[in-house]
Amino acid sequence: MIDILENLDLLARPDLDLAGVVVNGITLGAPATAVPRQRIVGGMSSVVARYSGGNHVESEYYDADGRSLTLDEVIEDVVRSDGFLYGTEKINYKVHAGAVVGFAISGPHLSHFGHLSSYEEFLTAFGRPDRTHENESHGDLMSYEAYYWGARKHVTWDVWENRVSFINLGDFEGNSGP
Repeated sequence: MIDILENLDLLARPDLDLAGVVVNGITLGAPATAVPRQRIVGGMSSVVARYSGGNHVESEYYDADGRSLTLDEVIEDVVRSDGFLYGTEKINYKVHAGAVVGFAISGPHLSHFGHLSSYEEFLTAFGRPDRTHENESHGDLMSYEAYYWGARKHVTWDVWENRVSFINLGDFEGNSGP
């Protein structure tokens, strides 16, 4: 198995085989309990009815009755069922039925693609996607959402900052086709 974080060029492959890779030592299909606790900084699951938090603000979680939940309670619910584990270094894990089914990568790892300075360069490096969605806000083009169905991958090209800003792999909506 090849760890994507040790060979970030793999993320550009439109034919990436997710069965042969790991992300930060975790494979798709691994039990969510395999994600080391020290790598988890947040979570989200159906037990959370209300959340508040943000950059440099401690997260607060509440259930449907308004009871405060600890991060450990949220994590325990995610690893037993469905949800997201938010990791350090902007590596997040999507969980379904207690298994890791997807990865979301943002932040410092994507600076690996900092040499790409235009959408055209992005397309040359990553290849033509199977589907592209133009994300607009108030009439302004914000990003291109590129979907590569063979690799079960979604890549966001931020038009304003001319950079790859987000990549998810695995079982996310749109990653496997229409």
